[in-house]
Amino acid sequence: MRVLFSVSAWPGHYFPMVALGRRLLATGHELRVLCAPSQAGAVTAAGLPAVPVLDGLDMVLQARLSHYWQAQAGGWPHPWLPPHPETGAELSDLADFDFPAYRREHRENTLAATVRSFDAAVSVARSWRPDVVVHDRLSLDGLLAARVTGVPAALHLWGPVGTDEPGELRLMPGDPTGSFARYGVAEPTPDSIRYVIDPCPQRLRPAIGAATRLDVRYTPYHGALDGTDPAPARPGDRPRVCVVWGTSVTAMVGPRSFVVPELVEALAGLDVEVVVLLSAADRDRLPDPGPARVLTGAPLDRVLPGCAAVIHHGGAGCVMTSVAAGVPQLAVTFAGEQAANADRIAAAGAGRHLPGAEFGVDVVRKLVGELVTDRAYPTAARLLADQDAARPGLDSLIDQLGQLG
Repeated sequence: MRVLFSVSAWPGHYFPMVALGRRLLATGHELRVLCAPSQAGAVTAAGLPAVPVLDGLDMVLQARLSHYWQAQAGGWPHPWLPPHPETGAELSDLADFDFPAYRREHRENTLAATVRSFDAAVSVARSWRPDVVVHDRLSLDGLLAARVTGVPAALHLWGPVGTDEPGELRLMPGDPTGSFARYGVAEPTPDSIRYVIDPCPQRLRPAIGAATRLDVRYTPYHGALDGTDPAPARPGDRPRVCVVWGTSVTAMVGPRSFVVPELVEALAGLDVEVVVLLSAADRDRLPDPGPARVLTGAPLDRVLPGCAAVIHHGGAGCVMTSVAAGVPQLAVTFAGEQAANADRIAAAGAGRHLPGAEFGVDVVRKLVGELVTDRAYPTAARLLADQDAARPGLDSLIDQLGQLG
C-alpha cells in the first residue's frame, strides 16, 4: 500500500502521526510525507521520508494574528496585550500593529503560497498515485490531492478536540484561493470529512459528526531528542511532580505566559519532589530552580512513570502522553484548544484545569496538593490509561486504511 501523509508546518500537529508512519514502513508499505521545507528536518529525524514541496503557513504568525484579532474584539482574557504578530514583542498598544497595512502587503503573497502548496500536493499525488492520504487538521493540501486523484483521505486528530466542535474549536481552514473549485471538487467543510483517525480513549472520545471513526492506541513521540538528560530514577518517599512547558505558548501568547518560575515556587511549598522539563532555549528563563531538577533532553513519556502529577500548558501532546501514562494532570492554559483539552481531562476526573487568567501561586499549590492526596484523581487517570492500552494497535489501523473506499 502507498500512503501519502500531508502535514502542516508545526511539529506538534504531526507528531501523533509519526508512529503510524514508522509502522507503515516497518511492515513493507510505502510512505511519503508532504511538508514545508521548514519541517523536512523534523520529519526526516523521525525516520520518515520527507517531500518538502509545501509552502506551509507560519503557525506562530497565524496564532499571533488570531490573538491580535481576539484582543481587538475585546475577548483577550489576559492582563497583558498579545505579542506583535510579526516580531513577537509584547504590544504596549494595539495600535502598534497596523493590521490593514499588513493585510495589504502580505495577502497576495500568502494566497500565492497557498496555491503553490495545493498544486504541489496534487502534482505529487498524480505522479506517485497513493492508495490513501492521511492529513492533520490544518493540512488541506493532502485532502485536495486525495479528492482530485479519487483516493480516500483520513484526518488524523492530535488530541481530544474533534472535527465537529462548537465555535472557534470547529477548526478547519477554508480555501480562499478557490483551488478546490479550480480542480472541480467541493470546498472542504468539517461535515465533509469521511474518515477520522482518533487516538483518544473512550472517556475522551471527541465529536466527529457523521465521519467514520478509525480507532488507534496513542503512541507518544516528542521529536528526535538527544537524551543528554536521562530520565530520573524512580521517586523516593515523596510524591514526584513533573512540570513540562511547551515552547509554543511563549511564542504565541507572549513572554508573560512563561509561568514555570511561579510553578516551581508553588511546588516548593509542598512536600513533593519536582522535575522540570524545558527546551534548551527556555532553560535560561528559570535561573533559580531551587531543589527542582531541570531536564532539557528527556522525552516526557520516559519521565512520567512514577510521577504523582504533571503540570503542563494543555497542549495535546502533553495531555495525551499523560493520559497514556495514567498520571493526573494540572493544565494551566492560555489558548482555546488547550483549554478544551484541559476541560475534557477535568470532566473525566483525571485532572484539573486552571485558566491562565486565573493563575496564581497559591491556587497552583492548592490544586496540586489535591491531585497528589485525593485518590480519585489517580484512579480516574489510570482508567484513561487502561482504556488507551485496550484500543486497537497500529497494525489494525493499517488494515483499516487498506480497506477504505
